Amino acid sequence: MTDINKAQTTNTPNGSSPLGGTRGGLRVGILGAAGYTGGELIRLLINHPQAEIVFANSKSNAGNKVYDVHEGLIGDTELEFTSEMPFDKVDVVFFCFGHGKSEAFLKDHDIPANVKIIDMAQDFRIKGDHDYVYGLPETHKEEIAKCQHLANPGCFATCIQLGLLPLAKAGLLTKDIAVNAITGSTGAGQKPSATTHFSWRDNNFSVYKLFTHQHLHEICQTLNELKPASAPHVVDTLDEGYEADGITVDFIPYRGDFPRGIFCTEVVTLPTSLKGEEVVALYKDFYKDAAFTHYSDKALDLKQVVNTNKALVHVEVFGKKVVITSMIDNLLKGAVGQAVQNMNIMFGLDEKAGLHLKASSF
Repeated sequence: MTDINKAQTTNTPNGSSPLGGTRGGLRVGILGAAGYTGGELIRLLINHPQAEIVFANSKSNAGNKVYDVHEGLIGDTELEFTSEMPFDKVDVVFFCFGHGKSEAFLKDHDIPANVKIIDMAQDFRIKGDHDYVYGLPETHKEEIAKCQHLANPGCFATCIQLGLLPLAKAGLLTKDIAVNAITGSTGAGQKPSATTHFSWRDNNFSVYKLFTHQHLHEICQTLNELKPASAPHVVDTLDEGYEADGITVDFIPYRGDFPRGIFCTEVVTLPTSLKGEEVVALYKDFYKDAAFTHYSDKALDLKQVVNTNKALVHVEVFGKKVVITSMIDNLLKGAVGQAVQNMNIMFGLDEKAGLHLKASSF
Protein backbone atom coordinates (compact mmCIF):
# COMPACT_ATOMS: atom_id res chain seq x y z
CA MET A 1 0.00 0.00 0.00
CA THR A 2 1.24 3.43 -0.90
CA ASP A 3 2.38 5.67 1.95
CA ILE A 4 0.44 8.78 1.01
CA ASN A 5 2.48 10.92 3.38
CA LYS A 6 5.61 10.14 1.39
CA ALA A 7 4.05 10.28 -2.07
CA GLN A 8 5.58 12.75 -4.49
CA THR A 9 3.38 15.72 -5.14
CA THR A 10 3.91 15.89 -8.90
CA ASN A 11 6.49 15.62 -11.66
CA THR A 12 6.57 19.38 -12.24
CA PRO A 13 10.04 21.00 -11.94
CA ASN A 14 9.31 23.11 -8.89
CA GLY A 15 7.63 20.27 -7.01
CA SER A 16 4.33 22.15 -6.73
CA SER A 17 1.04 20.38 -7.21
CA PRO A 18 -0.90 21.07 -10.43
CA LEU A 19 -3.79 21.80 -8.07
CA GLY A 20 -2.01 24.90 -6.81
CA GLY A 21 -0.43 23.63 -3.60
CA THR A 22 2.28 21.40 -2.16
CA ARG A 23 0.11 19.24 0.08
CA GLY A 24 1.33 15.85 -1.20
CA GLY A 25 -0.91 12.81 -1.03
CA LEU A 26 -2.14 10.07 -3.30
CA ARG A 27 -0.94 10.65 -6.87
CA VAL A 28 -3.59 10.20 -9.54
CA GLY A 29 -3.59 9.89 -13.33
CA ILE A 30 -6.70 10.16 -15.49
CA LEU A 31 -7.10 8.74 -19.00
CA GLY A 32 -9.98 9.98 -21.13
CA ALA A 33 -10.20 13.14 -19.03
CA ALA A 34 -12.20 15.29 -21.45
CA GLY A 35 -15.53 13.43 -21.25
CA TYR A 36 -18.33 13.70 -18.72
CA THR A 37 -16.82 11.13 -16.35
CA GLY A 38 -13.36 12.71 -16.69
CA GLY A 39 -14.73 16.13 -15.83
CA GLU A 40 -16.67 14.88 -12.82
CA LEU A 41 -13.63 12.95 -11.61
CA ILE A 42 -11.45 16.06 -11.81
CA ARG A 43 -14.13 18.01 -9.92
CA LEU A 44 -14.05 15.46 -7.09
CA LEU A 45 -10.29 14.99 -6.93
CA ILE A 46 -9.33 18.67 -6.80
CA ASN A 47 -11.34 18.80 -3.60
CA HIS A 48 -10.14 15.47 -2.19
CA PRO A 49 -8.13 15.97 1.02
CA GLN A 50 -5.61 13.19 0.31
CA ALA A 51 -5.27 13.03 -3.46
CA GLU A 52 -3.93 15.19 -6.24
CA ILE A 53 -3.92 14.90 -10.00
CA VAL A 54 -0.55 14.35 -11.64
CA PHE A 55 -1.94 14.15 -15.18
CA ALA A 56 -5.25 14.44 -16.99
CA ASN A 57 -4.73 12.85 -20.38
CA SER A 58 -6.56 13.96 -23.50
CA LYS A 59 -4.64 13.84 -26.76
CA SER A 60 -7.05 16.13 -28.62
CA ASN A 61 -7.02 18.75 -25.83
CA ALA A 62 -3.33 18.62 -24.87
CA GLY A 63 -2.09 22.01 -23.70
CA ASN A 64 -5.57 23.38 -23.03
CA LYS A 65 -6.77 24.28 -19.57
CA VAL A 66 -9.14 21.74 -18.08
CA TYR A 67 -11.70 24.49 -17.58
CA ASP A 68 -11.69 25.22 -21.32
CA VAL A 69 -13.57 21.92 -21.71
CA HIS A 70 -15.11 21.47 -18.26
CA GLU A 71 -16.22 25.07 -17.94
CA GLY A 72 -17.71 24.62 -14.48
CA LEU A 73 -14.16 24.26 -13.12
CA ILE A 74 -13.03 27.79 -14.01
CA GLY A 75 -11.50 29.37 -10.91
CA ASP A 76 -11.03 25.95 -9.26
CA THR A 77 -7.88 24.68 -10.98
CA GLU A 78 -5.18 25.66 -13.47
CA LEU A 79 -4.60 22.03 -14.45
CA GLU A 80 -3.95 21.46 -18.16
CA PHE A 81 -4.73 18.43 -20.31
CA THR A 82 -1.69 16.54 -21.49
CA SER A 83 -0.89 13.95 -24.11
CA GLU A 84 1.67 12.46 -21.71
CA MET A 85 0.97 9.38 -19.59
CA PRO A 86 3.70 9.28 -16.89
CA PHE A 87 2.51 6.11 -15.18
CA ASP A 88 5.72 5.95 -13.12
CA LYS A 89 4.64 9.16 -11.35
CA VAL A 90 1.25 7.96 -10.06
CA ASP A 91 -0.18 5.53 -7.52
CA VAL A 92 -3.48 4.97 -9.30
CA VAL A 93 -4.86 5.60 -12.77
CA PHE A 94 -8.51 5.97 -13.75
CA PHE A 95 -9.69 4.74 -17.14
CA CYS A 96 -12.53 7.02 -18.30
CA PHE A 97 -12.80 5.29 -21.67
CA GLY A 98 -15.79 4.11 -23.63
CA HIS A 99 -16.68 0.44 -23.46
CA GLY A 100 -14.19 -1.86 -25.14
CA LYS A 101 -11.35 0.64 -25.15
CA SER A 102 -9.75 -0.30 -21.81
CA GLU A 103 -8.84 -3.81 -22.83
CA ALA A 104 -7.47 -2.54 -26.16
CA PHE A 105 -5.44 0.16 -24.38
CA LEU A 106 -3.80 -2.37 -22.05
CA LYS A 107 -2.69 -4.50 -24.99
CA ASP A 108 -0.70 -1.55 -26.36
CA HIS A 109 0.56 0.11 -23.15
CA ASP A 110 2.51 -1.09 -20.13
CA ILE A 111 1.39 0.18 -16.74
CA PRO A 112 3.78 -0.56 -13.83
CA ALA A 113 2.62 -3.44 -11.64
CA ASN A 114 2.56 -1.23 -8.54
CA VAL A 115 0.08 1.23 -10.09
CA LYS A 116 -3.54 0.47 -9.27
CA ILE A 117 -6.13 0.69 -12.04
CA ILE A 118 -9.78 1.73 -11.72
CA ASP A 119 -11.62 1.05 -14.97
CA MET A 120 -15.02 2.66 -15.53
CA ALA A 121 -15.82 0.76 -18.72
CA GLN A 122 -17.53 -2.63 -18.80
CA ASP A 123 -14.50 -4.50 -20.12
CA PHE A 124 -13.64 -6.38 -16.90
CA ARG A 125 -16.87 -6.40 -14.90
CA ILE A 126 -17.66 -10.03 -15.67
CA LYS A 127 -15.42 -12.65 -14.11
CA GLY A 128 -13.01 -14.21 -16.53
CA ASP A 129 -9.35 -14.49 -17.42
CA HIS A 130 -8.30 -11.36 -15.49
CA ASP A 131 -7.71 -10.20 -11.92
CA TYR A 132 -10.16 -7.28 -11.82
CA VAL A 133 -12.42 -7.10 -8.76
CA TYR A 134 -16.00 -5.95 -9.25
CA GLY A 135 -16.24 -2.64 -7.40
CA LEU A 136 -19.64 -2.63 -5.68
CA PRO A 137 -18.68 -1.65 -2.09
CA GLU A 138 -21.95 -2.90 -0.61
CA THR A 139 -21.06 -6.48 -1.60
CA HIS A 140 -17.33 -6.62 -2.41
CA LYS A 141 -15.67 -4.28 0.08
CA GLU A 142 -13.13 -6.79 1.43
CA GLU A 143 -12.00 -7.75 -2.06
CA ILE A 144 -11.82 -4.09 -3.11
CA ALA A 145 -9.56 -3.29 -0.15
CA LYS A 146 -7.04 -5.91 -1.31
CA CYS A 147 -7.21 -5.52 -5.09
CA GLN A 148 -4.79 -4.00 -7.56
CA HIS A 149 -7.20 -3.72 -10.45
CA LEU A 150 -10.86 -2.74 -10.15
CA ALA A 151 -13.82 -2.76 -12.54
CA ASN A 152 -16.23 -0.01 -11.53
CA PRO A 153 -19.90 -1.03 -11.85
CA GLY A 154 -22.27 0.35 -14.44
CA CYS A 155 -24.78 3.05 -13.53
CA PHE A 156 -28.02 1.13 -14.17
CA ALA A 157 -26.41 -1.96 -12.64
CA THR A 158 -25.54 -0.11 -9.44
CA CYS A 159 -29.02 1.33 -9.00
CA ILE A 160 -30.86 -1.90 -9.78
CA GLN A 161 -28.62 -4.12 -7.66
CA LEU A 162 -28.91 -1.87 -4.62
CA GLY A 163 -32.67 -2.24 -4.85
CA LEU A 164 -32.49 -6.05 -4.96
CA LEU A 165 -29.53 -7.11 -2.83
CA PRO A 166 -31.30 -7.51 0.55
CA LEU A 167 -33.98 -9.73 -0.99
CA ALA A 168 -31.36 -11.73 -2.88
CA LYS A 169 -29.37 -12.41 0.28
CA ALA A 170 -32.53 -13.50 2.10
CA GLY A 171 -33.37 -15.96 -0.68
CA LEU A 172 -36.59 -14.13 -1.53
CA LEU A 173 -35.96 -13.72 -5.26
CA THR A 174 -37.83 -16.76 -6.52
CA LYS A 175 -39.91 -15.39 -9.40
CA ASP A 176 -39.17 -13.15 -12.39
CA ILE A 177 -38.29 -9.56 -11.41
CA ALA A 178 -39.82 -6.60 -13.23
CA VAL A 179 -37.52 -3.56 -13.47
CA ASN A 180 -38.25 -0.13 -14.93
CA ALA A 181 -35.54 2.53 -14.77
CA ILE A 182 -35.16 5.97 -16.30
CA THR A 183 -31.82 7.69 -16.82
CA GLY A 184 -30.70 11.22 -17.60
CA SER A 185 -29.10 12.26 -20.87
CA THR A 186 -25.55 12.34 -19.46
CA GLY A 187 -25.71 8.55 -19.30
CA ALA A 188 -25.24 8.52 -23.07
CA GLY A 189 -21.87 10.30 -22.83
CA GLN A 190 -20.62 13.64 -24.11
CA LYS A 191 -20.59 12.90 -27.84
CA PRO A 192 -23.91 14.08 -29.35
CA SER A 193 -26.25 11.55 -30.92
CA ALA A 194 -29.74 11.53 -32.36
CA THR A 195 -31.27 10.80 -28.94
CA THR A 196 -29.20 13.25 -26.86
CA HIS A 197 -29.81 16.53 -28.69
CA PHE A 198 -31.87 18.94 -26.58
CA SER A 199 -34.54 19.35 -29.27
CA TRP A 200 -35.19 15.59 -29.24
CA ARG A 201 -34.75 14.88 -25.54
CA ASP A 202 -36.66 17.83 -24.07
CA ASN A 203 -40.29 17.01 -23.19
CA ASN A 204 -39.73 13.53 -24.59
CA PHE A 205 -39.63 9.97 -23.28
CA SER A 206 -38.61 6.69 -24.89
CA VAL A 207 -37.67 3.06 -24.32
CA TYR A 208 -34.36 1.61 -25.50
CA LYS A 209 -32.50 -1.73 -25.29
CA LEU A 210 -35.71 -3.44 -24.17
CA PHE A 211 -34.75 -6.59 -22.17
CA THR A 212 -31.26 -6.47 -23.75
CA HIS A 213 -29.31 -3.84 -21.78
CA GLN A 214 -25.67 -4.87 -21.32
CA HIS A 215 -25.77 -4.21 -17.55
CA LEU A 216 -27.89 -7.34 -17.14
CA HIS A 217 -24.65 -9.35 -17.19
CA GLU A 218 -23.25 -7.82 -14.01
CA ILE A 219 -26.65 -7.62 -12.29
CA CYS A 220 -27.20 -11.36 -12.73
CA GLN A 221 -23.62 -12.14 -11.73
CA THR A 222 -23.93 -10.33 -8.38
CA LEU A 223 -27.40 -11.69 -7.57
CA ASN A 224 -26.19 -15.24 -8.20
CA GLU A 225 -23.13 -14.68 -6.01
CA LEU A 226 -25.22 -13.35 -3.13
CA LYS A 227 -28.25 -15.67 -3.13
CA PRO A 228 -28.41 -18.85 -1.02
CA ALA A 229 -27.63 -22.06 -2.88
CA SER A 230 -31.27 -23.13 -2.49
CA ALA A 231 -32.64 -20.05 -4.27
CA PRO A 232 -33.32 -20.20 -8.03
CA HIS A 233 -30.62 -19.30 -10.49
CA VAL A 234 -30.92 -15.80 -11.96
CA VAL A 235 -30.75 -16.30 -15.71
CA ASP A 236 -28.50 -13.99 -17.70
CA THR A 237 -30.82 -14.02 -20.68
CA LEU A 238 -28.25 -12.25 -22.87
CA ASP A 239 -25.98 -15.29 -22.52
CA GLU A 240 -28.28 -18.15 -21.55
CA GLY A 241 -31.47 -17.26 -23.43
CA TYR A 242 -35.06 -17.08 -22.25
CA GLU A 243 -35.53 -20.85 -22.27
CA ALA A 244 -32.99 -21.44 -19.49
CA ASP A 245 -34.25 -22.60 -16.11
CA GLY A 246 -34.40 -19.98 -13.38
CA ILE A 247 -35.73 -16.48 -12.89
CA THR A 248 -35.16 -13.43 -15.06
CA VAL A 249 -34.57 -9.73 -14.52
CA ASP A 250 -36.98 -8.16 -17.01
CA PHE A 251 -35.39 -4.76 -17.43
CA ILE A 252 -36.99 -1.91 -19.37
CA PRO A 253 -34.68 1.17 -19.59
CA TYR A 254 -36.06 4.62 -20.43
CA ARG A 255 -34.47 7.84 -21.64
CA GLY A 256 -35.52 10.79 -19.48
CA ASP A 257 -35.68 14.47 -20.36
CA PHE A 258 -33.33 15.51 -17.54
CA PRO A 259 -29.50 15.61 -17.49
CA ARG A 260 -28.52 13.35 -14.60
CA GLY A 261 -29.87 10.73 -12.25
CA ILE A 262 -31.42 7.26 -12.39
CA PHE A 263 -34.82 6.48 -10.89
CA CYS A 264 -35.68 2.78 -10.70
CA THR A 265 -38.73 0.76 -9.64
CA GLU A 266 -38.54 -3.01 -9.18
CA VAL A 267 -41.47 -5.36 -8.57
CA VAL A 268 -40.69 -8.62 -6.79
CA THR A 269 -43.17 -11.41 -6.04
CA LEU A 270 -42.25 -13.07 -2.74
CA PRO A 271 -42.61 -16.83 -2.15
CA THR A 272 -44.77 -16.04 0.88
CA SER A 273 -46.50 -12.99 2.31
CA LEU A 274 -44.41 -10.84 4.65
CA LYS A 275 -45.32 -7.85 6.75
CA GLY A 276 -44.02 -4.53 5.51
CA GLU A 277 -41.91 -4.03 8.63
CA GLU A 278 -40.22 -7.40 8.06
CA VAL A 279 -39.10 -6.41 4.56
CA VAL A 280 -38.02 -2.96 5.73
CA ALA A 281 -35.96 -4.58 8.49
CA LEU A 282 -34.10 -6.65 5.86
CA TYR A 283 -33.12 -3.48 4.03
CA LYS A 284 -32.14 -1.50 7.09
CA ASP A 285 -30.00 -4.36 8.38
CA PHE A 286 -28.30 -4.95 5.00
CA TYR A 287 -27.32 -1.29 4.60
CA LYS A 288 -26.67 -0.40 8.24
CA ASP A 289 -22.90 -0.13 7.67
CA ALA A 290 -22.99 1.18 4.08
CA ALA A 291 -21.22 4.51 3.65
CA PHE A 292 -23.53 5.91 0.98
CA THR A 293 -26.54 3.63 0.56
CA HIS A 294 -29.43 4.49 2.86
CA TYR A 295 -32.94 3.23 3.42
CA SER A 296 -35.62 5.93 3.43
CA ASP A 297 -38.92 5.52 5.27
CA LYS A 298 -40.44 8.10 2.93
CA ALA A 299 -41.13 7.89 -0.80
CA LEU A 300 -38.23 9.16 -2.88
CA ASP A 301 -37.70 11.92 -5.41
CA LEU A 302 -34.69 12.13 -7.72
CA LYS A 303 -33.36 15.48 -6.53
CA GLN A 304 -32.45 13.89 -3.19
CA VAL A 305 -29.44 12.20 -4.82
CA VAL A 306 -28.46 14.44 -7.75
CA ASN A 307 -24.89 15.76 -7.25
CA THR A 308 -24.18 13.23 -4.48
CA ASN A 309 -22.65 9.77 -4.12
CA LYS A 310 -25.76 8.58 -2.27
CA ALA A 311 -28.04 5.72 -3.20
CA LEU A 312 -31.48 5.85 -1.60
CA VAL A 313 -33.84 2.88 -1.35
CA HIS A 314 -37.51 2.63 -0.30
CA VAL A 315 -39.95 -0.32 -0.27
CA GLU A 316 -43.71 -0.78 -0.21
CA VAL A 317 -45.29 -4.21 0.47
CA PHE A 318 -48.62 -5.40 -0.94
CA GLY A 319 -49.16 -8.99 0.21
CA LYS A 320 -46.63 -11.03 -1.74
CA LYS A 321 -45.68 -8.07 -3.92
CA VAL A 322 -42.77 -5.78 -3.00
CA VAL A 323 -42.22 -2.55 -4.92
CA ILE A 324 -38.70 -1.22 -4.46
CA THR A 325 -37.65 2.29 -5.44
CA SER A 326 -33.93 2.98 -5.78
CA MET A 327 -32.11 5.98 -7.18
CA ILE A 328 -28.64 7.39 -7.74
CA ASP A 329 -26.81 10.12 -9.63
CA ASN A 330 -25.60 8.25 -12.73
CA LEU A 331 -22.34 10.24 -12.96
CA LEU A 332 -21.47 9.92 -9.26
CA LYS A 333 -22.65 6.78 -7.45
CA GLY A 334 -23.20 5.39 -10.95
CA ALA A 335 -19.67 6.22 -12.11
CA VAL A 336 -16.89 8.45 -10.75
CA GLY A 337 -18.26 9.00 -7.24
CA GLN A 338 -18.26 5.25 -6.71
CA ALA A 339 -14.83 5.09 -8.36
CA VAL A 340 -13.43 7.57 -5.83
CA GLN A 341 -15.18 5.65 -3.04
CA ASN A 342 -13.40 2.53 -4.32
CA MET A 343 -10.08 4.38 -4.53
CA ASN A 344 -10.46 5.35 -0.88
CA ILE A 345 -11.11 1.74 0.10
CA MET A 346 -8.21 0.43 -2.02
CA PHE A 347 -5.72 2.78 -0.31
CA GLY A 348 -7.09 2.50 3.22
CA LEU A 349 -8.44 6.07 3.30
CA ASP A 350 -11.68 7.31 4.83
CA GLU A 351 -14.31 5.81 2.53
CA LYS A 352 -16.17 9.12 2.38
CA ALA A 353 -13.12 11.31 1.68
CA GLY A 354 -13.78 13.82 -1.09
CA LEU A 355 -17.41 12.76 -1.35
CA HIS A 356 -19.23 14.97 1.14
CA LEU A 357 -21.57 16.44 -1.47
CA LYS A 358 -24.86 18.26 -1.07
CA ALA A 359 -27.85 17.23 -3.12
CA SER A 360 -29.20 19.70 -5.69
CA SER A 361 -32.64 19.48 -4.12
CA PHE A 362 -33.85 22.99 -4.94
